[in-house]
Amino acid sequence: MRIGMPLGYAGGFKETVRRLGDFEKAGLDIVFVPEAYSFDAVSQLGYIAARTERLEIASGILQLYTRTPSLTAMTAAGLDHVSDGRFTLGLGASGPQVIEGFHGVEYDAPLGRTRELVEICRTVWRREPVEYEGRHYRIPLPAGQGTGLGKPLKLINDPVRERIPVMLAAIGPKNVALAAEIAEGWLPFFFHPEKSGEVWGPSLAEGAARRDPALGPLDIVAGMPLAIGEDVEDLLLLARPKVALYIGGMGARGRNFYNSLCRRYGFEEAAEEVQDLYLAGRKAEAEAAVPVELLRATSLVGPEPYVRERLAAYRAAGVTTLNATPVHPDPDRRVADIARLRLLTA
Repeated sequence: MRIGMPLGYAGGFKETVRRLGDFEKAGLDIVFVPEAYSFDAVSQLGYIAARTERLEIASGILQLYTRTPSLTAMTAAGLDHVSDGRFTLGLGASGPQVIEGFHGVEYDAPLGRTRELVEICRTVWRREPVEYEGRHYRIPLPAGQGTGLGKPLKLINDPVRERIPVMLAAIGPKNVALAAEIAEGWLPFFFHPEKSGEVWGPSLAEGAARRDPALGPLDIVAGMPLAIGEDVEDLLLLARPKVALYIGGMGARGRNFYNSLCRRYGFEEAAEEVQDLYLAGRKAEAEAAVPVELLRATSLVGPEPYVRERLAAYRAAGVTTLNATPVHPDPDRRVADIARLRLLTA
């Protein structure tokens, strides 16, 4: 399995990237840079490309509503160029709170827009004139819209690759089926290896049945906290604030994708309680209500023999890339944990 890591940069982006070279030497294969409503991911990915040599870089994720399809394709081609072919385009719909609340763009038709955007990106990367008649995107603008002066254009530059890998973040049944059909990779959230077949198996099979063989096998990228040792049990609870945020507060009641996923994993009562507490402003209580069983099932935190067992479960579930977040408070231990994970997956 590949070893990946999401880039957490609460302590400062430049400072974080200075240590990224240590992770690269420890065996890290790919780093994912998020884009919520912080700094944009693109400038940071370019900076990482200049400061690393072997490490693959990926957006984790770019929101599909915030850039035109052609700009998304141009951006991906540019990042692939400055990294000498090390870039993966991670895409996702995000959610209404961010898209409508921060960007002021209507959150509509995520499935249809995702499919069309990926098709347009691949047209751009092949340096074909972009002519697209979709339900959500029309390029150039049709007659009667705009000035009428638009004409089909193709990318000026020759991309490093005409098929930049695309990963789709997805947790809903239809979104997961779409990822298995059209993307090189799939980015689930809160991946529970023992429940993955029950929750996502039918959707993955549905998408795989329509998959172009030229895409190759689907890269399944599972994220989890990481800490290896006899003294790390208490670090498992560090995930509670993030899990509570997503299950309880990332979306409105009845429109929270992560809460729905928690229910599908079999934690219906906990999902309801966490959401009730979080939306009532009782965040500490919401965090305490996150089941330890859920935290343990979605992490790699514990002694080395235990981590070996969990890795076997991830392998059995089809995971091909571990997107691990080292959580030990000692920076050197975080690097060491990536190195140990590298050995355990060799």
